[in-house]
Amino acid sequence: MEYMPNFQLHRPATAKEAVKLRSDNSAAQYVAGGTDLIVNVRRGIEQPENLIDLSAIAELKLINEDKDGLHIGAGVTLKEVARNKKIVSKYQAVAEAAAAVAGIIHQQYGTLGGNLCLDTRCLYYNQSEWWRQSNDYCLKERGDTCHVASGGKQCFAAFSGDVAPALLVFQAEVDLIGLKGPRRIPLAKLYQNDGMDHLTLKAGELLTAVHLPKVLAGCPSRYEKTRIRGSIDFPLAGAAVRLKMKGKKVEDFAIALTGVNPYPQIVKGTDEYVGNAFDDESLDKLRDSVRKQAKPMKTTTVAPWYRRRVIGAVARRLTEELAG
Repeated sequence: MEYMPNFQLHRPATAKEAVKLRSDNSAAQYVAGGTDLIVNVRRGIEQPENLIDLSAIAELKLINEDKDGLHIGAGVTLKEVARNKKIVSKYQAVAEAAAAVAGIIHQQYGTLGGNLCLDTRCLYYNQSEWWRQSNDYCLKERGDTCHVASGGKQCFAAFSGDVAPALLVFQAEVDLIGLKGPRRIPLAKLYQNDGMDHLTLKAGELLTAVHLPKVLAGCPSRYEKTRIRGSIDFPLAGAAVRLKMKGKKVEDFAIALTGVNPYPQIVKGTDEYVGNAFDDESLDKLRDSVRKQAKPMKTTTVAPWYRRRVIGAVARRLTEELAG
């Protein structure tokens, strides 16, 4: 780890003030729990001249429920998301995903917004300064070569946030605020297929809240990820499943993935199972479909083919459990 560089710390009291500070300092970055950003600063990956600390903004720490659904501030800690009774009872996969992030200490500091805006990760990127320098850096940071797919000009660093896929299966929306005011978009539109620039945020925009629709509250759901170690590690592959059955037939069905693409991915083709019952043949077909849509690259020490097989197996098993 490198020594912390010199920077100026700002501590705004409101989201609007934070956005104004960000617009006045082009080299500034937002920081909440800092469980990922500060590590990148210590590694020399990020070298901000200004850090805007969001921890004093009370409006980002609220959880409210109304006729439209549940509204969770971006500053709510992952520990609170994992243990909040309304989230656990009505959006179980979201609680499970928050509880799966790193270790309990990380969850006490890490925030919902931070996990959604997590930087993409790669074996050749998340390393010490001397390691990256010895490899002439990479396409994502100060270099001109992607070591994952040499010769290409696309970065394949993987999105590895746990909570995003769980929110995606519940059709979550997010509130953003920028210099031109607030806007609300589907969470799925926050991301794009680009390891270097995976967020669609406009310059200086801040994610302030997540909205979960009431119409889907209580739908059975699960989240599970695989990782090298049973704690701390980011997902090699993770899947969230929401499945509503009517008798023995599928009424509503959604799957989303993480760790296998530069963005959290909604699985296509789940609509074809609606109105039908699951059997071994249809579950195997689902597993194969998930494997085909997952596109892991050599961004971890674990082979892409293995992660592809694992993600299909996890999605199949969670679906079978929920159907049963």
